[in-house]
Amino acid sequence: MATTATNKQPLLVDRVFHNVIESNSLTSGSDTSLDILGTNESVILLDCTTNDGGTVEDLYVISRTASSTAYTVLLYFSSSSDYLRPSESVYVGKLESSTTLGEVTSSTELPKVMVPLPSTGSEAQIRGLYVPKGKALWVSLQVAGPVNTGDTPVVGVQGGYY
Repeated sequence: MATTATNKQPLLVDRVFHNVIESNSLTSGSDTSLDILGTNESVILLDCTTNDGGTVEDLYVISRTASSTAYTVLLYFSSSSDYLRPSESVYVGKLESSTTLGEVTSSTELPKVMVPLPSTGSEAQIRGLYVPKGKALWVSLQVAGPVNTGDTPVVGVQGGYY
């Protein structure tokens, strides 16, 4: 494997992950704000608070209902792994579930990463989300109040720890 002039190795995945949660009662505390407000029921989707970090290659939601309700899934970084505190949460993106039962919606809004890509003659660039050492990726639904637990989407993340 080649190294750079400053003797840095390329980022190598140590072990892969694929975490999935059911978003049964996750709420952000607001149906209009992207900020975490007061009491919330957010859950850790990926915990890198005790390891060297990770790279997310796919974030997705699977719709569990056929209705006119599309849920908005919010994603946050935080250094806490016990509770998503409003003062420690940093909004990093969102996904919208489909209204078609069983349909998978993947994020197309992940940041572009600097990974070598074979020349294809186009401006293609790989996308991914870097979860730094000491951070956790939290997930919440943008709703106020209780939700019908059978309707909320499944949220998944895939990538690798390094």
